[in-house]
Amino acid sequence: MAKAENKTVPTSGSVTDFLNAVEDETMRKDSFALMQAMADVSGEKAVMWGENIVGFGQYHYKYESGREGDFFRIGFAPRKGSLALYLSSGHKDLSDILARMGKHKLSGSCIHVKQLKDVDETVMKELFQAAWDLMKSRYPF
Repeated sequence: MAKAENKTVPTSGSVTDFLNAVEDETMRKDSFALMQAMADVSGEKAVMWGENIVGFGQYHYKYESGREGDFFRIGFAPRKGSLALYLSSGHKDLSDILARMGKHKLSGSCIHVKQLKDVDETVMKELFQAAWDLMKSRYPF
């Protein structure tokens, strides 16, 4: 039986080129702001993961089933109609911060924000920091 490979892996694609190609001007500007906020929190350089996710940091996981791989610690993707925030820590442990962040929707492991003007950016950065710290405690560098 062949081992399943992760489809979302780091690539050498240009994050700047990817974000510059976002057609909607507001989403493009918000994406660059998200990139800066996540870089500030993580101290890491933005990396393309797959064709359309911008990720920061990396950790190695191994499940009891034996499946293992690498994934980014925090990231985002400009999607049609919203910005998808990916926090590898999940959002259940961050509900108190999310309650103060502003307008957003939860879907699986994603937090969707239509525009950054809909959220308190200070609280959003607090959310990124808390998610980063949770991942650091679960998967030390």
